[in-house]
Amino acid sequence: MDCQEKLEVPVYTDVDRDTFLRDIYPLRRPAVLKRVPLGPCVRAWTVSYLAQKGGDREVKVHVSSEPRMDFLHKNFVYRTLPFDKFIQRAAEAKHSDFFISEDESYYLRSLGEDVRKEPADLRKQFPELAEDFHIPQFFEPEQFFSSVFRISSPGLQLWTHYDVMDNLLVQVTGRKRVVLYSPKDALYLYLTGDKSEVLDIDTTDLQLYPEFVKASRYECILEPGDLLFIPALWFHNTLALQFGVGVNVFWRHLPPESYDKKDPYGNKDPVAASRALQSLERTLGILEELPPDYQDFYARRMVLRIQSRAYLSSLMWVNYDMTCR
Repeated sequence: MDCQEKLEVPVYTDVDRDTFLRDIYPLRRPAVLKRVPLGPCVRAWTVSYLAQKGGDREVKVHVSSEPRMDFLHKNFVYRTLPFDKFIQRAAEAKHSDFFISEDESYYLRSLGEDVRKEPADLRKQFPELAEDFHIPQFFEPEQFFSSVFRISSPGLQLWTHYDVMDNLLVQVTGRKRVVLYSPKDALYLYLTGDKSEVLDIDTTDLQLYPEFVKASRYECILEPGDLLFIPALWFHNTLALQFGVGVNVFWRHLPPESYDKKDPYGNKDPVAASRALQSLERTLGILEELPPDYQDFYARRMVLRIQSRAYLSSLMWVNYDMTCR
């Protein structure tokens, strides 16, 4: 998007645990990490190898006739396929076997054994493939939350959203573009829950989303073997430039009690944030007892109160932004 300020994501090479924890992690900004040892997966995970090792285990996948998937309006359907068949279809541009159309797109976000209770863990769902993949030890073992297979058809674009846990997006095979937006730009992203309503981030309808131009755009291209550190609350949008296989590794960086214990996906807001948002809804309901002009006046007072109590100061954001450039 030409109207937005564009910033590059910094790139680090040969990053070990000490370097990550000392020089990268404290900055709380995205970073591309190159030449981090991942094991044989980068060379071994061809389509035929994945199909053989993954076998006929059934997986639930997103299928869409459009390459830009929209979670808010659900322009996709869920279908179940054996993993080996899914891999073969996802790698194709045109399909002889299909659900919707011969050029449909596929996306796998792997799930736990009990999807209502257990987070995804590559070591449990795909143990033979997990042997090829070495999780970077950039966090303590007890902080580990999930390791998620993310496998996309070429050209597939996923909606802009944020996660509440820190994570590493490991691009094992294929190339992927990732666009990120800072948490401070949340006001310009037209949020519904944790997702942005702005689907087309490259040629956005500015009559519909005029504030979107105010958001600064961070962009990077992930090559096979690259990692992207995505701090919690950073918005991200991915575009598969090729058929690609990735592993998303999430870990808890807040105290364990901060997270919803009944959240196997790891995408629910922290417990305190959820309580605050629920209280806000109740407060807005109370305001509706007043005439509209009073509602407006006291809502503005509330905004000022929130800004003075909870916003980072302008100086803190300036210092934060300077570290990101």
